[in-house]
Amino acid sequence: MIIKPKVRGFVCVTAHPTGCAAHVQEWIDYVKRKGPIANGPKKVLVIGSSTGYGLASRITAAFGSGAATLGIFFERPSEEGRTATPGWYNTIAFTKAAHAAGLYAKNINGDAFSTDIKRQALDLIRADLGQIDLVVYSLASPRRTHPATGVVHKSVLKPVGASYTNKTVDTDKGIVSSVTIEPANEAEIADTTAVMGGEDWELWLGALRDANLLAPGAQTVAYSYIGPEVTWPIYKNGTIGLAKNDLERAARAIDAQLKTTGGRAFISVNKALVTQASSAIPVVPLYISILYKVMKAAGTHEGCIEQMQRLFATQMYNGHSPSFDDAGRARVDDWEMRPEIQSAVARIWPDVTTENLADLTDIAGYRSEFLKLFGFGLPNVNYEADVEPHVPMV
Repeated sequence: MIIKPKVRGFVCVTAHPTGCAAHVQEWIDYVKRKGPIANGPKKVLVIGSSTGYGLASRITAAFGSGAATLGIFFERPSEEGRTATPGWYNTIAFTKAAHAAGLYAKNINGDAFSTDIKRQALDLIRADLGQIDLVVYSLASPRRTHPATGVVHKSVLKPVGASYTNKTVDTDKGIVSSVTIEPANEAEIADTTAVMGGEDWELWLGALRDANLLAPGAQTVAYSYIGPEVTWPIYKNGTIGLAKNDLERAARAIDAQLKTTGGRAFISVNKALVTQASSAIPVVPLYISILYKVMKAAGTHEGCIEQMQRLFATQMYNGHSPSFDDAGRARVDDWEMRPEIQSAVARIWPDVTTENLADLTDIAGYRSEFLKLFGFGLPNVNYEADVEPHVPMV
């Protein structure tokens, strides 16, 4: 079938297998160009490995350090008349490239929050890898079925304490408007923390530790975001931010346990980027569109793969240790948060309207990056050609 992008709101409901493969190859080529990462990880578990920062971490570990990788993800295969989710195609492309390079790469598709998927992962690690020296926790899910209670928790993107009004943009239609978001109640705050907080990360590391599947000196990292004050009511001080506070609590608890064997746990605060998750957050896409314009002009713009390669090469390995902030977090959002960058964004923000959106922001770059998430807009891909959407996992 000929596959075209079909965008509905902040989601594209189609994905292009050839385009996704080309996107993955771009990331692999970037890591190879940057050269080997000395003393890098050798056996890596990536929880949430099929898109965004998780996929970029897996590619960096494999093609920067020659690591064996096990990826956990929850993606939908293709169905009759319906393409697979992009993460399905991404994982197939990564796995084929890793095998071609002589690297171990296996995958488990299922609910990473569940006890069953954890058990499958432990069995595979025990049989194939022995012990893991890096665990990347990069889950982005809107809901979680608690493995002990069976309760389904659903996250919300809301402020806390008071309603919040600010500009936002419909990235598909290019309309700038005002949005007001009512505050979350206590149940919504608790549910969001249950989904996006640190409990599941703790359960994964506890299961690995109890099964003696963590190598001495093993590290684990989870990803977070802070951003500028303009986004704080909906992010840092909103329901997501409270969940991320719990993630930081978990990091401290896991770190205390890993230190006994020379390891560590920490959070890396990453740059604002176009991802399937960030596209759903009001206000944030407009901020990203302005940020992209400013950082590209300054020559400091990075995408997911540049961020993760820099994290691994300058903070975690290559003879380096993380440079932590006062709260014990690694910061690869440091270029985004430079005062001159944030000052430029703040100057532009109040002036943006529907009419001048294309001039004052990089909305074109935002849209391009968004479509690339689904395998569209890649150079040297013939989007008029028939392509087989049914691609089996390797």
